[in-house]
Amino acid sequence: VSFNAIDSALSSLKNCQSYINSGMDMATQVALDLVESFNDEEDVNNMEKVMLEYAKMDRELNHYIKAFEETINQVKQEKPENLPDLENLVQEKFLEMESMNSDSDLQRNEKYMYFKDQLKEMKKQYHGNDTIEQIDEDIAVTRSQMNFICPITQVTMKRPVRNKVCGHIYEEDAILEMIQTQKQKKKNVRCPKMGCSHVDVKGSDLVQDDILKRLIDSQKKQ
Repeated sequence: VSFNAIDSALSSLKNCQSYINSGMDMATQVALDLVESFNDEEDVNNMEKVMLEYAKMDRELNHYIKAFEETINQVKQEKPENLPDLENLVQEKFLEMESMNSDSDLQRNEKYMYFKDQLKEMKKQYHGNDTIEQIDEDIAVTRSQMNFICPITQVTMKRPVRNKVCGHIYEEDAILEMIQTQKQKKKNVRCPKMGCSHVDVKGSDLVQDDILKRLIDSQKKQ
């Protein structure tokens, strides 16, 4: 049996995932724009609904791809004389996976969790509690500028990434280069933030910090 056509179809399905990811990234940026420009809360809530719809599509697509792959692998191993109805087998596996769905799956979608986290940070930055006692302005400016400095390069960051494990932030290129260099020496990377006890920084632990990037860009314009 030639599985070339099937592999091609599977590749197309995986391409669809990249479109879903792009859509989720765009929805996150739109929501942050809405918070930054003090738009109606309902508009922001609508973007959250969009994110959940994307998360649902992502889950369905993942299940379909998994059902597809498992069915093909099963047929390849068993090598039956007569090729079974692949479409039916895939559909059965897919429906079995879908029957296990719960709403909490969507809440655990990585991009949805990032969306919620960034939204919370953005609201804190732009809608902070007005009743909080004002810190001396010079101190506040110094503190914010300190947060813009990369602990590796010691210059203002352009593409800040946050470590999900310890919460520290670095310039993306600088931390990735450090990880790559240490990997070649077969060594782990200690978090370069002074005083941090995290001793195994991985590329997979890093996420873009859109809020900080916006604050840095905003300060540059001033």
